[in-house]
Amino acid sequence: MLIRSLDYRQLALDIKAWAAELGFTQIGIAAPELGADEEHLLAWLRHGRHGAMDYMKRHGTRRSRPAELVPGTVRVISARLDYFPGDAAPADAVLADPDRGYVSRYALGRDYHKVLRGRLARLVRRIESACGPFAARAFTDSAPVLEKALARNAGLGWIGKHTNLIHPQGGSWFFLGEIYTDLPLPVDDGFTRSHCGTCAACINICPTRAIVAPYELDARRCISYLTIEWRGSIPEELRPLVGNRIFGCDDCQLVCPWNRFARTNPLPDFEPRHGLDCATLVDLFNWTEDEFLARTEGSPIRRIGYECWLRNIAVALGNGSRSESATAALRSRAEHPSELVREHVRWALSRFEVRTTSAVTVKSSK
Repeated sequence: MLIRSLDYRQLALDIKAWAAELGFTQIGIAAPELGADEEHLLAWLRHGRHGAMDYMKRHGTRRSRPAELVPGTVRVISARLDYFPGDAAPADAVLADPDRGYVSRYALGRDYHKVLRGRLARLVRRIESACGPFAARAFTDSAPVLEKALARNAGLGWIGKHTNLIHPQGGSWFFLGEIYTDLPLPVDDGFTRSHCGTCAACINICPTRAIVAPYELDARRCISYLTIEWRGSIPEELRPLVGNRIFGCDDCQLVCPWNRFARTNPLPDFEPRHGLDCATLVDLFNWTEDEFLARTEGSPIRRIGYECWLRNIAVALGNGSRSESATAALRSRAEHPSELVREHVRWALSRFEVRTTSAVTVKSSK
């Protein structure tokens, strides 16, 4: 039962101080109303831009109406946790090396779901110790939550043209988590407008042109979607554009000028594991399934499974240098039990053959 005599303004200040002690970069508090954002979400779904993520449609308005998901919700505590790994190999250098596999910076270390979930749970317990029992549910990509809109309303940043949240002093390299609660805390001032101005760097850099218009993303063309969410065959016309990106894509963030203000996170959780910040494609492709499971334990990469892992790397190998080691690695999977893997291996090997034929033709014509 809520203690109605609480000083909620002081409690909000205390929550932010406790969150900082737990390592959160920023905390904000918002009301649960998301009318305009709901309209944007429904239009995005009508256009089919969610791709095969059918759960986005199944959840209906629970995503945009917090009280439908958790009855009694009157406030949302939104938390930000920076993650950029300062010790990782430079992203630009890895992307420029076709023999290495690029893994999105957020996935180089420990699974962020576990990191944030644990800290949010500790924050809830700390609040309860101060004010007594109250209704609270914490989320980190674990339920239908319109997290970026809520975070914007809580003052954690604005939604950029690439549809990621941007903070003027922290860029966009951060995770979000939420606590839905019945505590009537005072709300923070949200961001009422975008500060992207005329900049279109993220739109212009996107390899597959997935940002179809400012603030509009077509997931079906997004490399992060194709390499993580999508379980089928990657469309052939998009494969050459994937380059050496084997899990996710950070191009729109890497080029964003606001990320010059981004800070690295001192938490060891997000530091690279198993050399995934600059590993060679051949080495990764040669992992057995047991090695994949062992080396992705506690990592967000584990969720795509071994089959899609090989699928993604086969595409990257096909886009890379033709070498004896790359050819041998691909041929070693030519009879893989999965047709999905075999198809992408065939495609990669055919790319090598086409490039070799073209090179021979050019040489003979001189």
